[in-house]
Amino acid sequence: MNQVWVGTVLAVQANFYQVQLDEQEGTPLLCTRRSRLKKIGQRVMVGDRVGVEDPDWLGLRGAIAQVYPRTTELSRPPVANADQLLLVFSVDQPNLDPYQLSRFLVKSESTPLSLCLCLNKSDLVSTEWKEKWCHRLEQWGYVPLFISVVSGHGLAELEQQLAQRVTIVAGPSGVGKSSLINTLIPDAHLRVGKVSGKLQKGRHTTRHVELFKLPSGGLLADTPGFNQPDVDYPPEALGDYFPEVRALMKVDHCQFSDCLHREEPDCAIRGDWERYEHYLMFLQEAIACQEHRDRQADPESTLKRKGQNTYEPKLNTKKYRRPSRRTQQQQLEEWYRDAEI
Repeated sequence: MNQVWVGTVLAVQANFYQVQLDEQEGTPLLCTRRSRLKKIGQRVMVGDRVGVEDPDWLGLRGAIAQVYPRTTELSRPPVANADQLLLVFSVDQPNLDPYQLSRFLVKSESTPLSLCLCLNKSDLVSTEWKEKWCHRLEQWGYVPLFISVVSGHGLAELEQQLAQRVTIVAGPSGVGKSSLINTLIPDAHLRVGKVSGKLQKGRHTTRHVELFKLPSGGLLADTPGFNQPDVDYPPEALGDYFPEVRALMKVDHCQFSDCLHREEPDCAIRGDWERYEHYLMFLQEAIACQEHRDRQADPESTLKRKGQNTYEPKLNTKKYRRPSRRTQQQQLEEWYRDAEI
């Protein structure tokens, strides 16, 4: 019987996987996936706990023969067995945008992971500015951690938050995620981009998801930066992703169980909280995405998508479809037979 070694997938590129075995320190193995796993459609993700059969220690190669059950799984970023999400934003260069931050927070709330909100570049703003934003975010339901990669402020507290956990680092481009990881893990050597002077937006530097081992224990998953997370949750679930809504629902209840909190009769969620406008905008997007999914799932639909949120009538595919050459040849042969008769 082949001996199986257990390890964690640190990175995935094409059909190759970097696996760090539990009992082996140093260079991870470069592994492929057994054909048996391919046949059953077993996907291997970053963060997966896997079994490697009879590795080649000299060549540092192996083959993944088993993928163990996952505790958590995210599709974007594609990471398995994560414990928490570290959401990184900058307070300046680029400026902290409330709408963008709210969008990331809602996306984070839609995952099963705990959330740690980290505000980088705090050395660039005043104490009064930080106090103002701290109070503002507390009204949203969050306690931010202000840090500075340059001065080192708040990094010790952040390391305690990350110890012995698998953490996904997320946030828009240019906020200092790669610089933060390079500071926490000097051996990571990640590329660091600059912020555009005109647009105040960061340049994308991370190309794929990869796990890095923290010196104090635990793993960090660096993920590609993106400016606007997808709205891929059902409209009726959106309210659960706002701490303000959850707090209001503990005090009162809406008249209708399927209330979307858009000024319905006897709705407990009134528009007197700051992010209510964000909620309505996200709700509109979620409804449009749900309608698009429903149309795609319905083969009898008479509409097709044209643009982001508009649709146009479908043509009768059978009427306007050009017949194939085989069909034309068969029809021609039948015509000749009929003519001979």
